[in-house]
Amino acid sequence: MAEDGHRSTRDLVLAELRQASKFVVLSHEHPDGDALGSLAAMQQILTDVGKDSVMFIDPQEFPLPHEYCFLPLPKLIGAPPNDVEERTIVFLDCGNVERTPAQAFQRPGAHIVNIDHHHDNTHFGTINHVLPNASCTAEIVWDLMQGLEVTPTSTIAEGLYVGLITDTGRFMYENTTPRAHEMAAELIKSGVDVHTIYRRVYEDVPAGKLALLARGLANVERYDDGRLTVSTLRASDFDAAGAVESYSEGLVDYLRAVQGTAVAALVRERLTNGDGRRAHKVSLRASDDRVDVSRIARAEGGGGHRQAAGFDTAMSHEQLVSFLREQLAAQL
Repeated sequence: MAEDGHRSTRDLVLAELRQASKFVVLSHEHPDGDALGSLAAMQQILTDVGKDSVMFIDPQEFPLPHEYCFLPLPKLIGAPPNDVEERTIVFLDCGNVERTPAQAFQRPGAHIVNIDHHHDNTHFGTINHVLPNASCTAEIVWDLMQGLEVTPTSTIAEGLYVGLITDTGRFMYENTTPRAHEMAAELIKSGVDVHTIYRRVYEDVPAGKLALLARGLANVERYDDGRLTVSTLRASDFDAAGAVESYSEGLVDYLRAVQGTAVAALVRERLTNGDGRRAHKVSLRASDDRVDVSRIARAEGGGGHRQAAGFDTAMSHEQLVSFLREQLAAQL
């Protein structure tokens, strides 16, 4: 699927998937379309080749984003299984172990297969099949499916298509390659209903999400001649909109589209610990090709892609804005 230098890791992953009998598949915290789509697809692929596989998602991640709730999540568990030591652990779409519930699975001798496309992946696995030129992790899973000679069921095809369209921004981002379109064509041939998937992911919006969007757009601030566009969603905004945290998915893309914006930031306030201190989840998007927002995110312990990244921080709003302005200026 990729450069010859990655053929050996592909072969190693395929050998592991064929030879091992038990698996647990998981992804990063706050799973997005690529994470959930890849999970659903890989779980079904392993089942179809006769493997005993379970899927782990931390209970704290629920409710999942509304737009992905139609994806089936069979054999879902919320804690490591009793026989976890017998299972190969497959991480999907995870750049580093800090963005996972890895502490529940880290143990001496653990066999970890790391499948990802983030360019800043820390190669934490026993086998690291990391392809930065892939459009999404779902594309890598699609290639492995072909290597295993699995015919995609509707579950597999829909999961892969969701991962593909969300991580390429509906084929608008710079990571949209000819290979991505070939993958889309093959999935459509296998029976994916493009219109239905589009409606489920991008339409059928809950009223609370629309109300939250209105509040997010009302909170927009612009700095440095508009090169930095920021919106903050406070806990009170979610309460007033009748929205859950996952309803903020996609709002940052509205900020990214504003004329003159080089970097867009959505800052989501969250309560942490029991002492009432505030923490913030920051989602970043780049509109300027000169800017790599993953560098900004890594400076605060996060990660992601050149055009889309994120991190958590305990900085105040003023400190955070100052940090973002400094980081943006350093790259421009």
